[in-house]
Amino acid sequence: MRLIHTSDWQIGKVFRFADDDVLPVLQHERLEAISRIGRLARAQGADAVVVAGDIYDYTRPAERTLRQPIERMRQFPDLRWHLIPGNHDFHEPDGLWDRLLRTGLPDTILPHLSDDPAPLDAAGTAWVIPAGLGHRHVIGDPTAGMDRSATPEGAMRVGLAHGSVRTFGEDAPDHNVIAIDRARQAGLSYLALGDWHGALRIDARTWYSGTPEVDGFDVGGAGGGQALLVTLDGPRAEPVVEAHDVGRFRWRREQAVLTDGAGIEALDARLRAIDRDDPSRVLVRLAVSGALNLTDLEYYQARIVDGLGSALRLLRIDGTPGLAPSPDDLDGFGLAGAVRAAADALVRQTHDGPEDGRDIAAAALQRLYLLARAGDPQSGGGAA
Repeated sequence: MRLIHTSDWQIGKVFRFADDDVLPVLQHERLEAISRIGRLARAQGADAVVVAGDIYDYTRPAERTLRQPIERMRQFPDLRWHLIPGNHDFHEPDGLWDRLLRTGLPDTILPHLSDDPAPLDAAGTAWVIPAGLGHRHVIGDPTAGMDRSATPEGAMRVGLAHGSVRTFGEDAPDHNVIAIDRARQAGLSYLALGDWHGALRIDARTWYSGTPEVDGFDVGGAGGGQALLVTLDGPRAEPVVEAHDVGRFRWRREQAVLTDGAGIEALDARLRAIDRDDPSRVLVRLAVSGALNLTDLEYYQARIVDGLGSALRLLRIDGTPGLAPSPDDLDGFGLAGAVRAAADALVRQTHDGPEDGRDIAAAALQRLYLLARAGDPQSGGGAA
């Protein structure tokens, strides 16, 4: 049989760094990912989709947020959707899971709120053994009961859990910790895990699917934006696992040291190359340093901040190029007079003034430069 393994949808997630026009797009795309998962399952002949926790981002979603992923899954009545609570949407009394049950779910959408095994596919050739979370932090291994879970003779056993394995290093939490060899101990054909947001193989029978729509700059290069197609040919046959892209957005951390116009152009080309066909799919957190003269600083503002910032879905810039005015820049203020004197004074402050005032002096010099250019007929500014 075939199944799709996914997790960490985190519907309703709030991206606090995103502008008002970006936030609803990111939230909507998380719902769109559910539809892409359903289409993938159909195209690959999968019998079921197992969702290893964190369907929602928090335990008290608004009614619309609560129902939206259900309506997406409802569009695929030929699939069985198996859900468990994770640490973000844990099962609490009269919480979101009880609210969902009261809405009247289709028979094909199956929340597992206990650890009782249940048929994974309609034929019962495989059984899901769930280990959802009843609290945000569970002391001990939430999958310990899988060893004792009884299933029909000859059925494939698929574990479904949410938590961390010990191989994440010394900083791994002491809660929701899953034994790294649980699949072997419990005789599982496959153990589908959630919590880690990048696709990750633990062993041949144990995988994290990662989030289907990347949700942060630190996950972009670590296997996020995928769902796993799992083929099981028998209870003891080693599963065949294939990752399929289902995410839309591309998240990147980038850095640049800028010293001249050529560097600005190279940066623009590099960031646009992340997705040449559709830069609106790209979100970048850019760390900028270096120093530019006034002309190039104006070019940086126009080419990167305004131009590229309008092309990408999001361009978040940390830092700014320093100011290194050239003789030609200063000549633009004239060779004498009050404006040139003010420009010279600001230059001295950017180099020799108090450290906490240098950025202010640089900003004032740039503003003065723009005003001077606006009044210079040869620059294209000034009154008509």
